[in-house]
Amino acid sequence: MRSAGMGAFAGGMGSLKGGTVSGDAQQWLCTVPADYFPDVVREQFDAITGRLAWTGPSPIPRGDLLRLLDNVDGVLVSPLDRLDAEFLASAPHLRVISTIGTGVDHIDLEAATARSILVCHTLGLNVETVADHTFALMLAVARRLAEQGRLQRDGQSLEVHRRPVFGRSLAGSTLGLIGLGAIGAAVARRARGFAMPVLYASRSRKPDLEAELGLEWATLDDLLRQSDIVSLHAALTPETRGLIGERELAMMQPGAVLVNTARGPLVDTDALVTALRSGHLLGAGLDVTNPEPLPIEHPLFTLPNAVLTPHTGYASDQTRAAMTGTAIANLADAFAGRRPRFLANPAVWMSDALA
Repeated sequence: MRSAGMGAFAGGMGSLKGGTVSGDAQQWLCTVPADYFPDVVREQFDAITGRLAWTGPSPIPRGDLLRLLDNVDGVLVSPLDRLDAEFLASAPHLRVISTIGTGVDHIDLEAATARSILVCHTLGLNVETVADHTFALMLAVARRLAEQGRLQRDGQSLEVHRRPVFGRSLAGSTLGLIGLGAIGAAVARRARGFAMPVLYASRSRKPDLEAELGLEWATLDDLLRQSDIVSLHAALTPETRGLIGERELAMMQPGAVLVNTARGPLVDTDALVTALRSGHLLGAGLDVTNPEPLPIEHPLFTLPNAVLTPHTGYASDQTRAAMTGTAIANLADAFAGRRPRFLANPAVWMSDALA
C-alpha cells in the first residue's frame, strides 16, 4: 500500500494540485509549470493534472522532486529535467515517462528500459521550427545583426558604417550540414531559396536527397575546409561528443560561421571561445551550449560575435501546442492501454504490462 497524500511544499515554494492518492490508484506527476501549456491543450492538461501537478517555480527544486517520486506511476517532464539513476531509484512505481521534446539524452534510457519503464517523446514535431531557427541564427551571425543593434542602442549608429560592421551575404555562400536527418534536410530546402550550394557529411549518403536538393556529400574534413557556414544537426552520441574541437575549428575557413541547434556537447566550448576571440570565425549562432544553461559569467556572453538563444529553437507557439498536446496524449494513451504515438524504447511496449 502506498502512502496517501503528498501535501504542500514548505516555505511557500509551491504546492501540489490533486496530491492525494490511496491504494493502487494511478498517480502522475507533471514537472512542467502549468503556464507553459497553451490554451489549446488546457483541457488535456487539466484532465491529467487533476492527478498531480507542480504549481511552484520552474523547475521543481531537485530535492523536492526526488521526494515526490515515491508514489508516482507516470511523469510528464521536459528536457530541463534530469532523469538519471538517482531519479529512477527514487521512483519505484514509475511505469511511464513522457517528455516534451524530441531528444531523450536527459533520460537514462538504458536504465529505464531495463526496468520496463516506457519512454515517450514528441519525435519530429519540431522539424520545421528548428530549421527556421537555424536560418534565423545563420542570418543574425552572418549579417552581424547583434553587433549592429548593440552599437545603435549605444548611440553609435554611424560606427556601423565607419568600421564597417556589415558581415557577409548568405546568397552564394556554401553551407555545410553535419548530419542530414529531418532537420538537416529542412535546412537544406531553405538554403535553396538563398541560392546556397550545400555540402553534407553524415554516416551514410542520401542519394534521394542529393537528387532532390542538389546536395553534395563530403567528408567532415572537406566540408569544414570548403564551407562558409557550418550548421550542426547530428545526434549526440559517445562518438559525436566533442565532434567540433580545436582541430576542426582550425580547419574552417577564416571568417566562417558556426551554427548549432542540435546539442551543446557536439562542440568543445573552450575551443570555440578561442576561435571567436581570435577572429578566426566571423561568429557563432548557438541555441544549445555546453554547459546548459550557461553560467552568467561565461565568456560566451562577453563576445559580440556570439549570438545565443536559450534552447528555444523548437519553441514557436504552434510547435509548443503540438508538442505539449502530444506529450499529454502519450502519457494518457499508455495508461489507457493504447500504444503512444512516439516511443523511444518501443521494445518495452506491452499493453498488459501497463494496464
